[in-house]
This record gives sequence, C-alpha cells and structure tokens, in this order.
Amino acid sequence: MKSALFLSLFAAAGAIELTKDSFRDPRETWDEKTAGKSVFVKFFAPWCGHCKAMKKDWDKLMKEYASHDSILVADVDCIGEGKAMCDEVGVEGFPTIKYGDPANLEDYEGGRELTELSKFAKENLGPRCGPANLELCDADKKKQIEEFLAMPAASLKKEIEAKDEEISAASKEHEKFVESLQKQYEESEKKLTDAKQRIKDSGLGLMKAVKAYRKTVKKEEL
Repeated sequence: MKSALFLSLFAAAGAIELTKDSFRDPRETWDEKTAGKSVFVKFFAPWCGHCKAMKKDWDKLMKEYASHDSILVADVDCIGEGKAMCDEVGVEGFPTIKYGDPANLEDYEGGRELTELSKFAKENLGPRCGPANLELCDADKKKQIEEFLAMPAASLKKEIEAKDEEISAASKEHEKFVESLQKQYEESEKKLTDAKQRIKDSGLGLMKAVKAYRKTVKKEEL
C-alpha cells in the first residue's frame, strides 16, 4: 500500500471505509491516517452472505475504535470505490480480513463474532513505529524518521511525490507485462484450438468411428 491510497469517513456511523482514491476526503491519505498505528481491515462485497452476517459485529468494532490513538479498524468495499485497493493487496475471496502493519498486512484467521474480534484487537493491535512513537523504532527506522523530520516541508513533499511516481511507473510496467502475457496466452490458445480443429477435420473422428464399428461388427481387436 502507498500514500496514493485515500480514506473516506462514514460520519454517521463513526466508522472508516478505505478506498483507493476517495472523492469524499482526498486530504486524508493512507499513510497519514495509519501512521504509528496497527490496522484491522475487512475487505468485503455487498452481495456476500458471510459479509452480511458479520456486518453488525464489525460495525460495532469500527465504532469502538473510531477515535483510537493507535488502532484503526476499517472497511473496504471491493466492488465499489475500494476495488483498486483490494486488487493491490491481493484479495481473492470475501470477506477477507487483514491486520497489523499498514505496509505489511497479515491474514486474520480468527473467529468473526464481536467477542472474538474485540479480543483479538486488544491482544494483537497497538502503536507502531512512527514519528509519534520513536521508542518503538529500531535504530535504522529512527534515523530515517529523524532525517525526514529535519527536512523542509516542501522538500519532503517533493520526495514523496517522486517516490509515488516511481511506484506508479513500476505499476504501469507490470501492467504492460501482464498484458503482453495475456496476449501471448490468447494467441497460444487460438493456435491450440485451430490445431485441434484441423486434426479433427482431417478425419480423426471418422477414424475412431470406423475403429468402433470394426470392433463391434467384425470383432477386430485393435
């Protein structure tokens, strides 16, 4: 995940829905909202039965942690505005629940009742290394943060934009590679289909019919 990921807020429910590029609140980036925090995120599809079954409990959990200093509990609609985010983290089924370091999410395999979710959040989530929690950082991370804190705001912004552009370029290169593979696959599949049809048209089906006929009528063992 990267700083291009944005958040949108459900003001009425006091909950948070994460999206790739939210038009609701473009000032809030993923990095800013999750800095120094552990996250607990549910990736869902509106039509998913299991998602609907746990929605009430998950909504309560999101409301419980809506203003928490070191834990962020959120939702991602993989069919709506959060689709790009779901693709980015590799969601393959619904609901998928992930937790931990925002930059290195892990799969949650526990229960989905409120008591189980709440217990897990209390025991496994908490503050992370960041500008507000330097004591939790190792020497290398602490040095990096101190260097970034010392940078002028304009320089820091420029560096962030440059890194985002690097990620965007890498993503585009990967997309082109995947497209080329897809094209090669489609061409190979067409060649295979044409080859099978050519072989069948050459008389393979009739050969098999004659073989079966001779075996049945003439008692030949072929």
